[in-house]
Amino acid sequence: MRRTVLLALLCFVLGACSGIAPRRADSAHAPLILVSIDGFRADYLARGRTPTLAALAADGVRAEALKPSFPTLTFPNHYTLVTGLYPDHHGIVNNRMSDPAFGHAFVYKEQATIEDPRWWGGEPLWVTAEKQGVRSATMFWPGSSVAIAGVRPSFWEPFDRTVEPDARVDQVLAWLDLPVPRRPRFLTLYFDQVDHEGHQHGPDSAEVDAALARIDAALARLVDGLHRRGRFDATDIVIVSDHGQAATSPELRTYLDDIVPLADVDVANYGILAGIEPHAGKAAAIEHALLQPHAHMQCWRKGDVPARLHYGTHPRIPSLLCLAGHGGNITSHGYDDKGGRYSPGEHGYDNDDPAMRALFVARGPDFRRGVVVPEFDNVDVYPLLARLLGVAPQPNDGDFAAVAGLLRDRTPVAAP
Repeated sequence: MRRTVLLALLCFVLGACSGIAPRRADSAHAPLILVSIDGFRADYLARGRTPTLAALAADGVRAEALKPSFPTLTFPNHYTLVTGLYPDHHGIVNNRMSDPAFGHAFVYKEQATIEDPRWWGGEPLWVTAEKQGVRSATMFWPGSSVAIAGVRPSFWEPFDRTVEPDARVDQVLAWLDLPVPRRPRFLTLYFDQVDHEGHQHGPDSAEVDAALARIDAALARLVDGLHRRGRFDATDIVIVSDHGQAATSPELRTYLDDIVPLADVDVANYGILAGIEPHAGKAAAIEHALLQPHAHMQCWRKGDVPARLHYGTHPRIPSLLCLAGHGGNITSHGYDDKGGRYSPGEHGYDNDDPAMRALFVARGPDFRRGVVVPEFDNVDVYPLLARLLGVAPQPNDGDFAAVAGLLRDRTPVAAP
């Protein structure tokens, strides 16, 4: 008996010295549901359209904001959230890109182009979980339909925008109803409607407000389903977004073909972050033109991108990058003539832009209650999730110390 007590005490001390508090026995097997509301800007929470989300925040932990990684785009940031790696390190450096090593194109809307596992660096959390004996299930998440390192989640669905939010929730609840030996403990749930309406109508539109209410109703369905199963208070729910959304203006457009001859370059992307590769013998002239000051755009050589953006070393990044200023867009006259569409709402801007700030809310047995914490980086979400699952994390760019105060049984963090 004495030996057992001493061993338990030693384990507790070692856990404390490691900076990671031992898990409480009552939540050792708590399921973890990671929810993403694509394009949910941090200040949307104050609009009064999401009472369920506000209640979860009030009864749990809310960050003033979650700082996305650069570029503030959907695929790079969703993959960062589940790997803890900056896009420059996991390789999903844009929603559209090419790879000089194997010459293929990656287009985020084309399932056939994204299912090559060579695109996906690092190891997403569902792969790590499966390898360590924790079943996972993904109701949509970028990368979850790909056999990364030869592993997929135990249960997964290929992305289908036509699947209604309530049906997505029902699938998650159905997975939680499986017999214990088959039941997943790590689940993801993804909603794209807020982002879609933000692009179509702008972040301040009635359509965005309606989408917020629609997704909040789906969250209410999830909460009610957990309550009916007697599992709400035994389930950790982490709700995030990948980025915010900014209102744009046609007057802030930059036409690339007014600055350089497009016949002398390959343009990897138009939009907010343009990637440009000069043709042979044209680099000096193209650089001279682009690196000049521009009214609504800033350009860098990839090696000169500001260090705070953690971007510019991966071979998939073109040699020149141009970033639109807030509310602006980079296009060409030819692109517009071929149907390039102006979007009233956009993201992809500098991640220091307040309009790019994302959401973080968490509630469950492992989280403190009624706490607001300062903003933190989205790379820090990964070590937090790994800690909740009790799996050993892969090498990552996150810092568990930055989020340790969100959890119960730790030194209290004063609300700002």
